[in-house]
Amino acid sequence: MRRAYRLFRTFFHACLAEEFEYRANFAANLGSTLFSLAMSILTVVLFFYRSPSLGGWSFDEVLALLGVFNALYGFVELFLQPNMSRLVAHIRQGTLDFVLLKPVDSQFFVSFRHIVLWRFADIGLGLGLTGFAVWRLMGLPSFGGVVMFGLLFIASLVIIYALWTGMMVMSFWAVKVDNLAFLFGSLFETSRYPVSVYKGALRLALLYVLPIGLVTTVPAEALIGRFDASHAIGALLLAMLFLLAARLLWKRALRAYTSASS
Repeated sequence: MRRAYRLFRTFFHACLAEEFEYRANFAANLGSTLFSLAMSILTVVLFFYRSPSLGGWSFDEVLALLGVFNALYGFVELFLQPNMSRLVAHIRQGTLDFVLLKPVDSQFFVSFRHIVLWRFADIGLGLGLTGFAVWRLMGLPSFGGVVMFGLLFIASLVIIYALWTGMMVMSFWAVKVDNLAFLFGSLFETSRYPVSVYKGALRLALLYVLPIGLVTTVPAEALIGRFDASHAIGALLLAMLFLLAARLLWKRALRAYTSASS
């Protein structure tokens, strides 16, 4: 664990040096993040001009969920998108050999080597929006609600990581899976709204099959007084199951890898 922390710190410092080589670019990206969040909030505001609720959720409750969505999206753009796109290139070109030769867990290296640091702004602004919305709803949340939110937020991160990893690992067999990233992005957009908006089989699929709807709704529920124990337990169990499946799939995929030298 200590070794992984030291390695991650090295990655962080290297990416920080790269980011500040172009400070104007960093500032422009931060401005883009602020604009994107403002447009998302405006979309919610416009919807509530026409309707008092969205899937049974009030304006402030949807704002809290939107903040969770923004924070999770920041995580995807911070680690997953830059690293997993490089994984596909490594496999296609045979350069994954250089990763496998390093004295470090290959999945850890592939997952965290590249960090887009300005995406921390998405995470911070998203959590800030959630906190602001909860404060408008009920003032300070309970300690238990904050702890449960933290656990469920981590579970959501794990689920997203496992889904994205499993999707990109398919490139060990199919090689060209770039379009799956766009498919995942489109699917992830459904979590911008409460899962109660969706009905029937689609709702069940978004909760327990490809639990994209679960990853934002359940953490938000823990803070806004809509806590559902079955959803929370399901999220924690799915996080552990999906992470184990992603690890096993990675090990299986490495056995199928044909290196550049073979």
